[in-house]
Amino acid sequence: MSEVDGRSFFHEDDHPWLHKAVRDVASRGEGRLTAIVHEKTGGRTVRVAHIRPDSGVEWTAAMDNLQLVPDTPRNPPEGVQP
Repeated sequence: MSEVDGRSFFHEDDHPWLHKAVRDVASRGEGRLTAIVHEKTGGRTVRVAHIRPDSGVEWTAAMDNLQLVPDTPRNPPEGVQP
């Protein structure tokens, strides 16, 4: 596995949004960003986000379609009880 700028070719371990609440603008779903993987599609590399909501059923979305959800009492940082 080759590395580029601290990231492996297949996934990003150092992205600042990992394990934070995000919103997928296409589906309007919200959850925690659990992983970002790189997939080759049609000769180009696409960044795919894996998102896990409270229900536990993950889905994927284009990383470019995500918004960071600010920490609030309703949406505390990971590991903090409301």
